[in-house]
Amino acid sequence: MEECVRTNPHVELANVLCLCPINQYLGDITDEFATLETRTSNSVKIPIKSRHVFITGGGSSGIGLGLAHAHLAASEGARVSILARSLSKLADAKRSIKLATGVDVATFSADVRDYDAVSKAVNQSGPIDVLIVNQGVFIGKELEKQSTEEVKFMIDVNLVGSWSGSFCYLHRPQSRSRTFAGIYGYTAYSASKFGLQGLAQALQQEVISHDIHVSLLFPPDTDTPGSEEGKPELTSIIASSSGSMKTKEVAKICLDGIKAGKFTVTCHFIGYLLSISTSGMSPQRSVWHAFMEVMFGGLIRFIGLFFQWGWYNTIAKWSKKKKKKKKPIAS
Repeated sequence: MEECVRTNPHVELANVLCLCPINQYLGDITDEFATLETRTSNSVKIPIKSRHVFITGGGSSGIGLGLAHAHLAASEGARVSILARSLSKLADAKRSIKLATGVDVATFSADVRDYDAVSKAVNQSGPIDVLIVNQGVFIGKELEKQSTEEVKFMIDVNLVGSWSGSFCYLHRPQSRSRTFAGIYGYTAYSASKFGLQGLAQALQQEVISHDIHVSLLFPPDTDTPGSEEGKPELTSIIASSSGSMKTKEVAKICLDGIKAGKFTVTCHFIGYLLSISTSGMSPQRSVWHAFMEVMFGGLIRFIGLFFQWGWYNTIAKWSKKKKKKKKPIAS
């Protein structure tokens, strides 16, 4: 049950300690495949410079992933718009980006759950070239301790909010026929974020004839504001074994994936393994990656069983320890 409250269900394979020491080595192997991938992929080049990049959830305090996306896009010469609920955070983000890049970004205050407010912001922003659907909320509780309102809030923000932004973009009359890149998968929860994977797969089929490309991000645990706040003890124990990445690192990988027109964007080797294990009916533009999915899908499932054993072993030990603490002392 703990996997339901992880910040990102797509990276739980990294929780097994015995594999962590070889992550760097495996990452080096992945880098060696880069040249081959370039030669065997039906590459799509999506420009960022002088394009309009619209980011939802871009007003995070200080080190949020949305803000990192905005900084990076602005530094590469894009015209940036960010949408968030908090006016004060938007003002801070605008000031931060201006000081760092010299770019004056546009800001829009709206709740992604409010379709009319999002639609108004999207229309006011002008023609959009790249849409990054980035918002995500985290309420760290076991399922039995969560209220109906909390569950609804996460689904509304993480899934319905992502649909809302995408729908507004696709239905605006002044849209440009260029590219759409939705970053589905900020810090995710199983129900809402697995729903985003299905949304991304179906959406790509619907919009590809208009030369619109969708990107699905498999982020690791990311150092974002509030990422540790309220997280259950057992969740923190499991998550600590895999480590985390800085928001700037994740944002750089995301933007590179968008510019390359990739449907699946992974941040490290473990994420790459998970993208294969959950590929299902996902589109694949790289011949090399398609080969990897076909040849190693079964092997990765086998490896996944060992990861599962590690998770449940950790849960069993933690539960046993908790029961001992609760056991009354005989007088």
